[in-house]
Amino acid sequence: MSLVTVKQHDFDALDDERLGWICMEPTFQQIRGKEMSVKTQVISQLTKGQQALCMFSVLYDHAKNSVSEYYAWISILLDTPGYWSSVTEGLHFFSDTSMISLLDETKEVLEARNRRLGVQWSDATFKDLDQDHELLDTVTLLFERFLTLSQGSLQQISAYIRLNPQEFVIIKN
Repeated sequence: MSLVTVKQHDFDALDDERLGWICMEPTFQQIRGKEMSVKTQVISQLTKGQQALCMFSVLYDHAKNSVSEYYAWISILLDTPGYWSSVTEGLHFFSDTSMISLLDETKEVLEARNRRLGVQWSDATFKDLDQDHELLDTVTLLFERFLTLSQGSLQQISAYIRLNPQEFVIIKN
């Protein structure tokens, strides 16, 4: 487990989103582009708080940019063994019940669509939203709620980090 070193002044000045990113940067450098076994090993060596932050960041950083990325990334997380449960466990760690509810709702909507069409999570593509206007409308509303709720998530996570800095960073004066 590698912790990033940060000056107290910088730590105090970071906004909620940037604080989480700084804390996870060393981990993401270790796992970016690596095989699943390497990712699993690195993540397993993190503290519970770091694991929770890591999995929220995996979701947030990939899903925040567009409706199509939200749709595709939710499908990827649901298709990758252990990822969905790790994201929701991380949100439970931070007591983020609002985001958990939204993700459960998103999963239910997408599961119902998959069942109706007889497709798997791995079949999801960006084109689905272009070809299915009802899906686009529904996912757009879910994505907008995701953007709104994620601000609260970032605040809750940041508050935890600021109360437990030793779990995430080494602070220099």
